Amino acid sequence: MIIQNIKVTVDAIVFRKNISEWQLLLVKRKFDPCKGMWALPGGFVEDDEELEDAAMRELEEETGLKLTAMTQMHTFGKIGRDARGRNITVAYYAIVDGVDQSVKGADDADEASWVNVADIKELAFDHMDMLVMARRLINQ
Repeated sequence: MIIQNIKVTVDAIVFRKNISEWQLLLVKRKFDPCKGMWALPGGFVEDDEELEDAAMRELEEETGLKLTAMTQMHTFGKIGRDARGRNITVAYYAIVDGVDQSVKGADDADEASWVNVADIKELAFDHMDMLVMARRLINQ
């Protein structure tokens, strides 16, 4: 008998248009793996939690940004994508209006910040793959 220990996580890809630049909401990781790297807000799904609710909870816990809905984008499950073990991630995205969306790092995020998409060169885990897919989806 094979016993598997597969975890389910969610990641939130949140864009905003700031004057002429598209920005992405990122968090700086407080803990390993990838401590100190910029990443998408996200985390583990609780046993009694719907996936979209988990994405919005993690987003609010790590950045203070509260959304009422997000759209499921894709499931990422490549073996080895997370050093903590086999994790399947369901990625969600949203586009928020306005330039007055203040954020602050909390929970397991040292910082939270809106970053110009054109300036992003590296992200933790496979989050660059998620960003590339999301940009294609919103034609950006």
